[in-house]
Amino acid sequence: MLTFLSFSFLAIYGLDIVFLFYFGLHTYLMVFLYSRFKQNCAEEPESIVSRNDKKLPVVTVQLPIFNEFYVIDRLVDAACALDYPKDKLQIQVLDDSTDETIEKVRGLVHSYAQKGIWIEHLHRTNRRGHKAGALDEGMAKAKGEFIAIFDADFTPEPDFLLRTMGYFKDPIIGMVQTRWGHLNENYNILTKAQSFGIDGHFMIEQVARNGSDLWMNFNGTAGIWRRSCIEDAGGWEHDTLTEDFDLSYRAELKGWKFRYIKDVVCKAEIPATMNAYKSQQFRWCKGSIQTAVKLIPRIWNSNESWKIKAEAITHLINYSVHPLMIINILLTAPLLLMEYWAGFKMDDLPMEILFGSAAILSIGSLGPVIFYAYSQREIHKEWKSKLIYLPILVMIGTGIAVMNTYAWMEAVFGIQSGFKRTPKLRIEGGAENLKEKMKYVVPVDYRAILEFFMGSYCLFCIYLSFLVGKPYIIGFMVLYAIGFYYVSFLSVAESYWKFKPATKEEKEASALA
Repeated sequence: MLTFLSFSFLAIYGLDIVFLFYFGLHTYLMVFLYSRFKQNCAEEPESIVSRNDKKLPVVTVQLPIFNEFYVIDRLVDAACALDYPKDKLQIQVLDDSTDETIEKVRGLVHSYAQKGIWIEHLHRTNRRGHKAGALDEGMAKAKGEFIAIFDADFTPEPDFLLRTMGYFKDPIIGMVQTRWGHLNENYNILTKAQSFGIDGHFMIEQVARNGSDLWMNFNGTAGIWRRSCIEDAGGWEHDTLTEDFDLSYRAELKGWKFRYIKDVVCKAEIPATMNAYKSQQFRWCKGSIQTAVKLIPRIWNSNESWKIKAEAITHLINYSVHPLMIINILLTAPLLLMEYWAGFKMDDLPMEILFGSAAILSIGSLGPVIFYAYSQREIHKEWKSKLIYLPILVMIGTGIAVMNTYAWMEAVFGIQSGFKRTPKLRIEGGAENLKEKMKYVVPVDYRAILEFFMGSYCLFCIYLSFLVGKPYIIGFMVLYAIGFYYVSFLSVAESYWKFKPATKEEKEASALA
C-alpha cells in the first residue's frame, strides 16, 4: 500500500513538473514572438486622424465606477479633456456607487455639462451584473458607433482617440487595445514589483500574440470597441468575473480581428496595498478560469488553426501555475521522506527525482525572469537598474499562490462569490500617506493564515532536505518561504491601519474642486 502511495505521489509530482515546465517554456515563446513581430504592433503615423475630419464617427466614452471618491475627478477631467469634436463625443459616467461618490459625480457632471461637454451621469442602484451589467445598460443609451472604456484608475491622454480611431478604417477590426502605463510605479516595493508584471503582459505578451496573428484579449479598459462587434459577439455577459476576456474570445470566434498598439500608452494607478493587489489577482484568476470553463469547448470545436487554439487555451489557463505550484510544494515533504517508507529507496529510481525536478524547474523558471527583464529593456533606457526589483515580483508571485489557488478552485467547481473591487486611492507620488486614504480598505481574510502555514511548511521541507541529504530544491523553498511570509505579514499588518476621516476643511475643498 505504501509503495503504491509512493508511486502515486511520484506520478502526480512528475505531471505537475511537466505542466510547470510547459508554462515556463511558453514565456520563452512569447519573448521569441515579440522579438520577431514587434513592428506589427508599432503605431502607424498614417492612422492618426485629424479632429477636423468631418467624417469622424460618434464615440461614446464609458466610465464604469463603484465608490471611487478619491479618483473620480481625475477620471472625469481626463475624459472631458479628450481632443475630439464635442458634438461627436458622448461621455457616460456609469455609476454604481453607494457612498458620497454619487454627489461628487453629480457635481462634476453638472459642471462640465455647463461648459458644453456632452456628459451624462447614469446611476444604478441594483448593481446587476456589476461592471458588465453597467456597460450593457450604458450601451442602451449610447449614441456612438464606437465605445471607448476607461476604468476609474486610468487617465487617457487628450490625443488618445485621435491616435486610435484610424485603425477602424479596416472593417474587420472590432477592438483596439492600448498599452497600460503607470502613475505610481515608484511609490513602494509592491508597486515597483507589480509594474514588472504589467509591463510583461502589455509589452511582450500582447505584442507577441497580436503581432503574430494569434488571439489577444481586451484588457477591460484603455481600449475602444466597434459597437457592432460587441453586439455580434452577444454583448456583455456577466457569468464570469472577466467580462472583457469573455467578450474578446466570443468576438474572435465570430471572426473579428483586434489591433494592439504598443506605442499608445494610457497610464493607470497600481494597487499600493497587498490586500488590494490580492483582491485584484483573485478576480483576474477566477475570471480567467471561469472563461476557460465556458469557452474552451467552443474554441476546441472551432475551425481555427491549431496554433490559435493552443495559444488561446494556454492564455486562458495560465493562472493554473499557482495551484501547480502549491501541489509541487505540498508533495515535496512526502518525496523527501520516501526513503523511510516501506523500504522504498530514492536510489532505486533511474534518476534522482528531486534533482531532475530542480533542473527542470530551473530551466522553466528562467523563462519568466527573461520575459520580465526583456519588457524592461524594451521600455526603459535605464532598465538594468530596475532589475533589482525583479526578485520581489517573483517572491510576491509565489506568495499569492494560496489566494489564486482558491480562486482557481472556485472557478473550476462553479462556486459563486461576490465581485470584489480593487480600491483606487489616488496614490501618485511618494508624498501620499496610505493610512490616510483607507476609506475603501480591503479586509484581511483567513487565507493569510494559510500563507503563513505554507511559509512554515517550506522551512520544514528545507530542514528535511538537509536531513536526508537531498539539497536540490532548497533554493526554490527559500524563495517560496520568503514569498509566503511576506504576503501573509503585509496582509495582516494592513488590517491594523485605521482610516483617518477627512476634516471639514478637506471636505469643503473637495466639494469646490
